[in-house]
Amino acid sequence: MALHLKTKWRNRGPKTIEDRATVVASNIWRIAQDTCRHMEIEGYKLGSDTQVAGVMTELMSFLVQIADRVVYGQLSEDDRSRFVHALAKNLARITSNNLAEFVGPGKYIHAFIDTLNARSKDYAEFEFNDMQPSYTFVRYLGEKVSLAMQATDSKWVLEQVVDVEAPAAIKAVKKMVGAALGVKVS
Repeated sequence: MALHLKTKWRNRGPKTIEDRATVVASNIWRIAQDTCRHMEIEGYKLGSDTQVAGVMTELMSFLVQIADRVVYGQLSEDDRSRFVHALAKNLARITSNNLAEFVGPGKYIHAFIDTLNARSKDYAEFEFNDMQPSYTFVRYLGEKVSLAMQATDSKWVLEQVVDVEAPAAIKAVKKMVGAALGVKVS
């Protein structure tokens, strides 16, 4: 994934956890976008804007979990909670703004947060050891992306996500979270 991630601020001075979450959110959006573009280059048809939004929502929900697991034990529980809350809030805003522009007006924030909350409960069941998600953690993402792309004629989506897209996205988000929050990522 040849994506330039932004982790530096123009303004000097101390940054709050919420400031850092804003940077992480915008980069997670970009990683999800880049993943969708790469899948299309590889021949996976994503279909309508609504379908692309579904795939991106699944990717972002997964990447929020990766970011949360990376900071777990490295930030205080209060800071971690504030970080994840601000991350979700910023991603919901970014998603809503983009969907309103490309799909039309709607109540996208609530739908995004509902999906994020549902996936958080699901991903909580999977292991994350040595800064890496388990195979079942990643396979679950593949299943959800495959379901989001069900209306297309794309075969082998699950394998593409598990073998190619998820590892690249995980690497990018870990690097970015480490740079934005100053935490260990390996």
